[in-house]
Amino acid sequence: RYFRWWYKKTCVEKKSAFIDLLCAVPLQQIYGCPLGGIGGGTITRGWRGEFCRWQLNPGKYHYGTVIANQFTVCLRRKGQTVYQQVLSVERPSTLQGWNWGFCGHYAFYHALYPRAWMVYELPGQNVVLTCRQVSPVIPHDYKDSSLPVGVFIWEVENGNEEAVDVSIMFSLQNGTGAKEDKGGGHWNEPFALQEGGERVAGVLLHHRTPVNPFTFAVAAREKAGTVVTHLTAFNPAGSGRDVWQDLLQDGKLESPAGKSKVTAKGEVMAAAVCASCTVPARGHETLELALAWDMPHVHFGSKEKLHLRRYTRFFGSDGDAAPALSRYALTHYEEWERKIEAWQKPVLEDSQLPSWYKSALFNELYFVTDGGTVWLELSLDCLPQDMQGPGVAGLSHLLPVLREYGRFAYLEGQEYRMYNTYDVHFYASFALVMLWPKLQISLQYDIAVTVMSEDMQPRQYLMCGQTAQVKLKNVVPHDIGDPDDEPWQRVNAYLMHDTANWKDLNLKFVLQVYRDYYLTRDALYLRDMWPICQAVMESELKFDTDNDGLIENGGFADQTYDAWVVNGASAYCGGLWLAAVRMMCKMAEVVGDTETQQKYGGILQKGKEAFERMLWNGKYYNYDSSGSNTSSSIMSDQCAGQWFLGACGLDQGELEVFPKSHVVSALKTIFENNVMGFAGGTMGAVNGMRPDGVPDTSSVQSSEVWVGVVYALAATMIQEVSGGAAGGAGAGRGAADGCLPPQGLVHEGFHTAEGCYRTVWERLGMAFQTPEAYCEKKVYRSLAYMRPLSIWSMQLALERRAGWAPPSSPEPGGTEQ
Repeated sequence: RYFRWWYKKTCVEKKSAFIDLLCAVPLQQIYGCPLGGIGGGTITRGWRGEFCRWQLNPGKYHYGTVIANQFTVCLRRKGQTVYQQVLSVERPSTLQGWNWGFCGHYAFYHALYPRAWMVYELPGQNVVLTCRQVSPVIPHDYKDSSLPVGVFIWEVENGNEEAVDVSIMFSLQNGTGAKEDKGGGHWNEPFALQEGGERVAGVLLHHRTPVNPFTFAVAAREKAGTVVTHLTAFNPAGSGRDVWQDLLQDGKLESPAGKSKVTAKGEVMAAAVCASCTVPARGHETLELALAWDMPHVHFGSKEKLHLRRYTRFFGSDGDAAPALSRYALTHYEEWERKIEAWQKPVLEDSQLPSWYKSALFNELYFVTDGGTVWLELSLDCLPQDMQGPGVAGLSHLLPVLREYGRFAYLEGQEYRMYNTYDVHFYASFALVMLWPKLQISLQYDIAVTVMSEDMQPRQYLMCGQTAQVKLKNVVPHDIGDPDDEPWQRVNAYLMHDTANWKDLNLKFVLQVYRDYYLTRDALYLRDMWPICQAVMESELKFDTDNDGLIENGGFADQTYDAWVVNGASAYCGGLWLAAVRMMCKMAEVVGDTETQQKYGGILQKGKEAFERMLWNGKYYNYDSSGSNTSSSIMSDQCAGQWFLGACGLDQGELEVFPKSHVVSALKTIFENNVMGFAGGTMGAVNGMRPDGVPDTSSVQSSEVWVGVVYALAATMIQEVSGGAAGGAGAGRGAADGCLPPQGLVHEGFHTAEGCYRTVWERLGMAFQTPEAYCEKKVYRSLAYMRPLSIWSMQLALERRAGWAPPSSPEPGGTEQ
């Protein structure tokens, strides 16, 4: 069935498959820190400095290194050029008039997202260049964080006893290296902006494709002692000798006036901007360059609606913002860096946190921008009836939130092309709610709207072959659509299963609503979401077929583990259910709904008893209650409900859902078996382990390690403090020094997560493309995936241990109804 569907989609309709199982993206161990803010497109640079992964069209990736995109250094002493070198280890077949092949022994790369550092020790010159790359990704900032820009600050250290003239030339091709570059109709032109004493100059590269045209700006900051020159156009497919000689002659470019000619079909074009200064003997100078891209209007694949990107609110939507974006970036990056350093400093300076964790925590955030992410404006004239579905009017705060903060969407993975895949976002959402909570709340409003809508269109589902409608009313969607179609307008791009029968989606909505409220104390949000929570829980209640207060799985893979069959009561979905019921009781208390509080209080008592009776085996919770060969498997994610309860302070004393001793025993069993009993304890936790110490191979997913699940498991371990509320020493106590509070599982949590980091970022070379899954023998699946953002739940758990408390609660009761 899948092959027939795939053939029709790719060969007949000429569209790409939402999951392409036949043409996976090949692994390239080359990626570094991406450029750009949130939702305006991203350009990833490799750790060798190449520009190699492009996502300017929303949700669509182009993989390929554009060889003309380079930084070149020219050194001059006493009026003579003594050294000129492309800062690249490549030796390409084009631009052979340039001096390539910089020796990699003299270059070093470091990344701590959203910044990266490249250090070049120029052989024989006693000059060191450090290029610091900065993107405006700043927590709780909803303006600058949306900007499609990156800044390159070149620090030049001259170790000689005489001055040296230094030039840095930044060359860029008009396009992304895709076939459209040769489509014709593109042109370049120089620009300069002067304001006060500041002058920013460079070249605009107008890329005029029929769909989603854009303009690049390559720019440099001209200040006292810095000269900026340019070359409007050159042929990147030729030898490049003219460009090389132009720079060699005097360390500057000729700076012609006027526009370039427009490219003919089959032609490619590039431009270059050069910043030059004199560095005194034993001195130090700085050259500042920037790259901006302006694609203000975007069409998704269906081309039905025209959307405006978030940054157009601040820089206009006429397609002429690239010069202003460049100037803004070059004059504000120092402020961005101050904010980034203030945010990261408490973690980086905590000596009790291991260094791998500091790297993982910040570098995994790359996916917030580079997950095919879009951040769009909602038009000011949008009315409630323009939003899909009835009942939208009941969401009193919907339009104010979306108008103020826009609409946010990111892919399940660069290879799994569905926006806001909700069973996975459940894990990743910690990064958003902790760093950009208004984006999480906006996303939740969008999900709430789709809950109330339905799509009666029938279609065949690929796993079971049955036909059912696309979307049922009062259930949470799997995703809000495919960027190759029309997201938000048509949801549920996922065709594998009919997810109306999945057991986890509705629960994950309820859990996130309360978690978001607990961390933000946004009472208006809770009030709006309360009826939606009631509706999805009513839908979920039908899965409790025997009325014992506990839902049952349906004998197929009806949850996020969509190839791992589960039947009857289950640790994963049953645990999520009880956590959601607990949170319904708590939310009912906050909004003053006594009737609902009593209803779910009764369900909770029954369900807790059934869960323990049917699943607890004295050491851990069985995978399910079916009595099958694998129902006694040890699932690494069996405490997912407890994870969310702990994050919301609902895991202590009389609030406890799962007995503390059972939770600790289950976590220790997982650590002994799924972690230490798998790959020598060095690869994280395998999803399923048999009690006899052999991985569960009943499905492809049971024998995989899921990175995002492992980070969540680690957070659950860190949360477990024996007795009373957490307190004590600095966050992460015990991570490095082994000093644990009684029954604390901090050491186990860090050891568990470390295995994933070392495997992905070090052994497999998958930096900035963390996959969903890998197996013990170097098999991996779905590169650059959303779920690993769950590492931010580890940080929340550490902050809770260190005595952090959420904002004080507004008065409960009638005021919030």
